Amino acid sequence: MRQQGSALALGLSTMAMTASFVIWSVFSPIAGQIQELFQLSAIEKSVLIATPVLLGSILRIPMGIYTDRFGGKRVFAGTMLFLIIPLLLASFAQTYWLLLLCALFIGMAGTTFAISLTYVSRWFPPERQGFVLGLAGLGNLGGAAASFTLPIVFNRYGLPWVFWGLAVMIAVVTAVFWAGTKDLPLPAKAKTFRQSMEVLKERPTWYLSVFYFLTFGGFVAFGAYLPTFLKDLFHLSATEAGARTAGFVVIATLIRPLGGYLADRIGSRKVLQVVFGGMILVSLTMSVTLHQFAGFSVCCLAAAALLGVGNGAVFKMVPEVSFGNTGAVTGIVGAAGGVGGFFPPIVLGVIKEMTGAYTIGFVMLTCFAFVCLWMNRQTKRMAMAKREAAA
Repeated sequence: MRQQGSALALGLSTMAMTASFVIWSVFSPIAGQIQELFQLSAIEKSVLIATPVLLGSILRIPMGIYTDRFGGKRVFAGTMLFLIIPLLLASFAQTYWLLLLCALFIGMAGTTFAISLTYVSRWFPPERQGFVLGLAGLGNLGGAAASFTLPIVFNRYGLPWVFWGLAVMIAVVTAVFWAGTKDLPLPAKAKTFRQSMEVLKERPTWYLSVFYFLTFGGFVAFGAYLPTFLKDLFHLSATEAGARTAGFVVIATLIRPLGGYLADRIGSRKVLQVVFGGMILVSLTMSVTLHQFAGFSVCCLAAAALLGVGNGAVFKMVPEVSFGNTGAVTGIVGAAGGVGGFFPPIVLGVIKEMTGAYTIGFVMLTCFAFVCLWMNRQTKRMAMAKREAAA
């Protein structure tokens, strides 16, 4: 059964995650138009962009655990069907606060990351999971699809049709996923929520969470706020900014399996050392090229490659932390990454209003990358000490 269903599990869960991530990214590409439509401040716009990220991050923890307990097929399908409700409600929203409430529940789309990776990981052995989970992470391409298509839909048909179209899409994808997938037999005795959360007592869980806070959080934050950067700094149209943001998301997503593959071959720590060191240099350069389109664009492409490789390398380490509790660790680490995407847009909005520039935000990114580099070296020392003690 495992051999027969593994390809379908990987392919259809990636398709479903891609569709869900289009929905999770719905506000970012059209935030400028929504700001004009509802007369929003910069902070209100930033909060709207970041709100789906918040719920979609925090609830990754229980959704990963429930996937272990009830099976990925049921949890995945149920989550996608739920998304139809806030999408339809958002299409009729006439006030910012109602739209913000819908954005909160649309954030459930982000939990499909934990569901997908937990579901797929059960179909493959640990020695292949770096590359396979990197392939499953291609569902992040939904963010690129949103950046490229949603501004076009908005400009041609208006805001309600953005939400109506996404509701129809996710209903079709749910039907295909349900018809084509199956679950492996569940454990005879499921762990309680409290037992699953015992992985929080393990230091590696926290290290991975910090690493993913930077790599995936940086990916989400750039994907969410890059259209705003390009419009504010270089006066690009929403369609032009969306197309360039889509390029960033595509690069960061397509290179993710390479990060997993390299982690399978040479180890995650070596890969992450290069990633964190590279991000220190890139973020510093960004802080001085905020008004140079060519330089800033090159830095964005470099950041996309580094963050994508880092995402793949981090999740190679998840089964190593707790093979029997993958759903919990996936949910916790995934939640940390999502939260890492929630705060930067709000912080950048506040920094922009207070200082008139984004420079301080990139300096903060540099400092955090340095912390991750130091922590990664600490994990290497811990691993060496553990091997010496075992010898």
